[in-house]
Amino acid sequence: MTGLRSRLGTALAAGLVLLLAGCGGGGGGQAAPPDGEIDDDGLHGSALTTPYVVPKAPLVSTQGGKDGSAYSLTEADNDLTLVFFGYTHCPDICGIVMSTIASALNRLDDADRERVDMVFVTTDPARDDVAVLRDYLAGFDPEFTGVTGELDTIVKTARSLAVLIEDGRKLPGGGYEVAHSDPVIGLDDQDRATTVWSSDVSAAELAEDIERLLAG
Repeated sequence: MTGLRSRLGTALAAGLVLLLAGCGGGGGGQAAPPDGEIDDDGLHGSALTTPYVVPKAPLVSTQGGKDGSAYSLTEADNDLTLVFFGYTHCPDICGIVMSTIASALNRLDDADRERVDMVFVTTDPARDDVAVLRDYLAGFDPEFTGVTGELDTIVKTARSLAVLIEDGRKLPGGGYEVAHSDPVIGLDDQDRATTVWSSDVSAAELAEDIERLLAG
């Protein structure tokens, strides 16, 4: 596997932005952290020596009432919360990443699994309402939390975590796709993004990293 750390290292050496493939082959991107931000900690993912602070932005969750309840990523206060920005109509990478996360969490023992939450933030709130998100996530794990909200708020929240979202592109057959960068982000219980995995991390590698983070 070409890990995120090696790709980030290449981008840092060149002083450029790391570009990741967005859903449907779009041009989403993730800004590479400044030199010295990546800790060589032996993880398959990458630990940020200076964590990103999670913003307290008003969003809407699939957990709660019929129409959803007010939510902020700062409420993700379990020992570890995995966050992924994607959308339910994504033709490729979103489903792959979500399957990887579900498989990784299934590899954990019951005690560790209880210490990890998973939050899916839609990049397509026009189509992904609470009901759509709930149905989509049930196919991976009914315990996963779906989050929607105003697009501007989602974009700003994503940008604070070094995730970029681009405007939707209309498809010839109807509908549209949303280009976005596709890292999996790990939040600690102090509202900080401390770990980042690339979308090509395997379930076994992600599970191993989660166990290390929970143990340490």
